[in-house]
Amino acid sequence: MSVLLHIDSSPMGERSISRNLTWEFVNQWRRANPEGWVIRRDLAAIAIPVVDSAWIAANYTPADARTPEQNEILALSSALTRELLDADEYVIGVPMHNWGPAASFRLWMDQVVRFGETVAVAPTGTKGALSGKRLTCFVTAGRHYGPDSEDPSHNHLEPWLRTFFSNLGVEDMEFIFVDGTVEVVRGRMAREDFLAPHLAAIAARPLL
Repeated sequence: MSVLLHIDSSPMGERSISRNLTWEFVNQWRRANPEGWVIRRDLAAIAIPVVDSAWIAANYTPADARTPEQNEILALSSALTRELLDADEYVIGVPMHNWGPAASFRLWMDQVVRFGETVAVAPTGTKGALSGKRLTCFVTAGRHYGPDSEDPSHNHLEPWLRTFFSNLGVEDMEFIFVDGTVEVVRGRMAREDFLAPHLAAIAARPLL
């Protein structure tokens, strides 16, 4: 049975463009995988703590040597990590906030870097544990930072995400950059009109 991990990180709820896109992807995925299972994770709906020295110490302690207190510190991290390991495929919505990811997504990233679990410790060049997984990531941005825009160099987010997931072992990655969402926010374009071509493109994708 195929398993899809669906992650949203926008704090904007139903007004989020990235959420609309990931949900349409999930709908298409369900049609292609009627027996499949979707793991849903809304990062904006949970309190993800900032990594501190106690978390780092617990993370570096071998699993069989951790104290009950350390296991408790890592409980949320372990749950988020297990979701990554259990899924065959990921669809993730990441809005660009201040030229980087939404705060909840940045906190999630720190929680799932687990040495010896998701990230290889040694030797250098060893793949992470997510080798063989497939990632589709919808990156949204208010302003225009696409390759044909006047300022594509400000799209720091996609290269950073590629670096992050490649170090976890993901090789099959597709990033779909949807910029110019400020047109919707400022009322210069109807939400339905903005979304229409993007939703149509998702619906036209080959069913895998």
